[in-house]
Amino acid sequence: MRAGSQPTPTGGCACRVGEFSTLSEALDYAAKSEAGFNFYSGRGELLEVLPYRDLKDQSRSLARRMLRAGLSAPDRVALVAETNASFMRAFFACQYAGLIAVPLPPPAAFGGRAGYVQHIRAMLERAEATAVLAPEAFLDMIQQAAEPFDLKVLGTLAQLEGLPESGSDLPATGPEHLSYLQFSSGSTRAPTGVAVTHRALMANARGIARDALRVDAADRCTSWLPFYHDMGLVGCVLAPLASQLSTDYVATGEFARRPLIWPTLIAQNGGTVTYSPSFGYDLCARRALTAPVDHLDLSRLRVAGIGGDMIRPAVLDRFADAFRGCGFRPQAFVPSYGMAEITLGITFGPLNQGIEIDRIDLKRLQEEGRAVPAETSDGVREFVLCGRVLPGHELEIRGTDGAVLAERAVGRIMIRGPSMMQGYFANREETERVLSADGWLDTGDLGYRLGASLVVTGRSKDLILVNGRNVWPQDLEWAVEEQVEGVRHGDVVAFSVDEAEAEHVVVLVQCRETDLASREALRRKVSEVVLGVAGLKCLVVLVPHNWLPRTSSGKLSRVRAREQYLASVRSESPLNVAAMSCAPDRVPDAPSAA
Repeated sequence: MRAGSQPTPTGGCACRVGEFSTLSEALDYAAKSEAGFNFYSGRGELLEVLPYRDLKDQSRSLARRMLRAGLSAPDRVALVAETNASFMRAFFACQYAGLIAVPLPPPAAFGGRAGYVQHIRAMLERAEATAVLAPEAFLDMIQQAAEPFDLKVLGTLAQLEGLPESGSDLPATGPEHLSYLQFSSGSTRAPTGVAVTHRALMANARGIARDALRVDAADRCTSWLPFYHDMGLVGCVLAPLASQLSTDYVATGEFARRPLIWPTLIAQNGGTVTYSPSFGYDLCARRALTAPVDHLDLSRLRVAGIGGDMIRPAVLDRFADAFRGCGFRPQAFVPSYGMAEITLGITFGPLNQGIEIDRIDLKRLQEEGRAVPAETSDGVREFVLCGRVLPGHELEIRGTDGAVLAERAVGRIMIRGPSMMQGYFANREETERVLSADGWLDTGDLGYRLGASLVVTGRSKDLILVNGRNVWPQDLEWAVEEQVEGVRHGDVVAFSVDEAEAEHVVVLVQCRETDLASREALRRKVSEVVLGVAGLKCLVVLVPHNWLPRTSSGKLSRVRAREQYLASVRSESPLNVAAMSCAPDRVPDAPSAA
């Protein structure tokens, strides 16, 4: 259905919330409803409507064509995941055909052709892909990435749809079969394929929709999140379908250009559930400063979820202030924590309570590793409570010796439960590194318990250790973004490097300024902010716009930024030769770094 059609309605059948053994069984039931997926342009034009009943029929037909093309279970089928109905049909065709879907990011998630080809080639190799389907516009890059591999199918979905259907019946799929491979975003290491079974997927979809968000037939979802990321795929595609909810989508790139399309669609269609990392709320709040929003009605939005990265209370406060006149309730905020290895979500804050903050003594956190409540207004760090673990799952905070820690003691976050991944696909060594024989996953994250709630403090690999103190890089990054004029969200990365048997802090700042005096003033201000916040001198290096590396999901990668920075130092590039010859609190300009 094309532009001008009506979107699928809210509700329409008795709501069964994730009560299925496989994803194909969930779609079979959802097809009895009037609900479905709706795709919009950045200007709000309805581009395509895909009711679940049509998705079922079209996916089953495509599944038979996939089998006719020579594919068979358990082949891995890589799919370039654009935000459109074609991806939906291909993904669910894999479910009916017993194939394992492998969502791939489109080129827009990368800085250039060479980087994209290299990344996709690595993903295809790790997935041991048998087939790749891509839109015509990306096919030449995909063909280049797939050159080393002997594939059964490489082409467009349209080419596959031109084949006749197989005459054989579709194979039976059970709960223990793999549904898809979810590639991790690679923020601290190379992307790795998380193997998700139907059983784990349904357990997590049920936990999210039934236990955490308590959805019913009156709910409707709205999303701009990419389909190749776990929050976009599971949280905003598979969980809503498994609950027979309609969902309205706008492509991620369109949202980035026109952020207000997100609240506009929520208001227009009566959206009640949505999700985003903090930066999505930040984009909307900033755009609302210069664009009218009072005509929007967000009073029906009951779940404004936050996840995917560290939660920034100041950003959410700005969003709430910007849209308060639209009927938005701050109590709608629902903080959460999760990762692809647990399918998606593992802890969720209570509904209708908004953000809860723990104000702790920063010095004692850094020196003792304990989150002690702050007694004064000085040296305070605010952390957001991420809520309780889903029913049927377990969560522990453990020390370096493996012992379970007491409340408010910071340690590694360990989780176990029915939503757990089968493992990293074809990577036994990495699986055994993070997943114990008795089912406990070492998340690589640090945090502490506060009552029944989890508080996440950051990634263990990102932690900066200086003079016996633990410094969280996001504290430095957020302070610079908030206090230094002209520095935008996502322009700053902080990390430490070993030099002369000592640890030094490096802060990279993307800079668009070309005036030398202005650049020097920016460097000086950043240094002053870091000194004021953490009492640390740092090496401030201004880098060009878009120089900082990002993961396929759009998050800044501190590990890759550090590697990229050190590589430029070793190669004596103009970017850092001048920087490294100076005192840590003052760095002269490098002319080539404009």
